[in-house]
Amino acid sequence: MKYKMKIAGLERELPLCKVADNFYIGAFVMLGDAEITVACARELLARAPKDYDYLITAEAKGIPLIHEMARQSGAATYFIARKGLKVYLTNPLQVKVHSITTQREQELFLSGEDAEMMRGKKIVIVDDVISTGESLRALEELVHEAGGIVVGKMAVLAEGDAQDRDDITYLEKLPVFNADGTIKA
Repeated sequence: MKYKMKIAGLERELPLCKVADNFYIGAFVMLGDAEITVACARELLARAPKDYDYLITAEAKGIPLIHEMARQSGAATYFIARKGLKVYLTNPLQVKVHSITTQREQELFLSGEDAEMMRGKKIVIVDDVISTGESLRALEELVHEAGGIVVGKMAVLAEGDAQDRDDITYLEKLPVFNADGTIKA
């Protein structure tokens, strides 16, 4: 089963993936799709706060998006919260997160060097899809722990209840689905 939708002016078919017995989501994966990445970055930048210092996302699906947003805006630096502790992450900050697309609790890490650069700076959080808001909450917590100021929260798609949030800027609504592929009411 697939769900056809228009995103940043481009048509895509999202495969429906089972999360629970009668709860399916449309899988939006930007990795490997340069055309959608470029278009979504352009559209998000047009809606981004005018005054920010840095962008941040979580590993991994947001990486091509944030990279393209930085490229288009001329930003030299952006931040990525890593899902695993790496030896090069000196004095890392750490938060726990449980995303709807992950089977287990995860941790996000931000290097102490990145945290220092964020201190007192205006930060925009970027993600591909916001659903439960858990990844967004974890990123926001990392930014606050670093001493940064969240001035915007953005995503390509808002899924399910996230569509009703007024603190997120997004391009399109993504419904959730029943087991037969119909949209949940």
